[in-house]
Amino acid sequence: MNTRPALDVTTLRDGLEGLAWRRVDIVEDTGSTNADLLARAAAGEDIVGAVLFAEHQNAGRGRHGRHWSAPPRSQVIVSFGVDGSAVSPNRWGWLPLATGLAIVDAVAEVTGTRVGLKWPNDVLVGPGGGKLAGILAEVASPAPVIVVGLGLNVTMTAEEAPDPRATSLTQLGAATVDRAPLARALLRQLDARIAAWHRDDPSLAADYRARSVTIGSRVRAILPGDNTLLGVAADVDELGRLVIDTGTGRVTVSAGDITHLRPEES
Repeated sequence: MNTRPALDVTTLRDGLEGLAWRRVDIVEDTGSTNADLLARAAAGEDIVGAVLFAEHQNAGRGRHGRHWSAPPRSQVIVSFGVDGSAVSPNRWGWLPLATGLAIVDAVAEVTGTRVGLKWPNDVLVGPGGGKLAGILAEVASPAPVIVVGLGLNVTMTAEEAPDPRATSLTQLGAATVDRAPLARALLRQLDARIAAWHRDDPSLAADYRARSVTIGSRVRAILPGDNTLLGVAADVDELGRLVIDTGTGRVTVSAGDITHLRPEES
């Protein structure tokens, strides 16, 4: 028997007046909320403003198709559809970064726990700390709609974690572990950050830099083609790309696996 309380769709829908979310649903179990929204879009549904929570994902995916699973009701799992038509596609890389900002701010608002952002799509406890949340963005082609999914670890224990690098709010000692206020705060923060992304608000980049645990860290980047780059993460540019100072020059990275290096690994 699962003793973790279920999310209530009426509670989640309450108080969303004036926000961009047109439809909020919860499913008990699914393969992937991202895949579900992409399928709805492929079937002709307008998924802009659609929000889909799941109590459990049995085929959740991270970057590069990596499998991710956690016990039912131990996470906030949600995907949502975002209109990208008014934003140049070369700025779409900022959307997962804006989503990360919303997660960090919602966690701080509800639990008081301070966490940071690892470029491009993880929420970490400090530069070398555990992973609290992950983000995956996919385009619902041919429409200019982006589906963004996230998984935020709330009550998952160390024994339940699918990866030893993962952590949760419970493991961090957060006093509040009720997922409902977290989910509602997340929807409000997402609405604000996505609106800032739409209007190209410079505060988005400033806030991201302030919450980044990657910028200023020495990193190893595994780039497409298995090329490796070592250096200090110096900045995130106007297109959301990571700028790495190698000591002999600056290289802009738009995709790759980033590892924060400890001093002994430098």
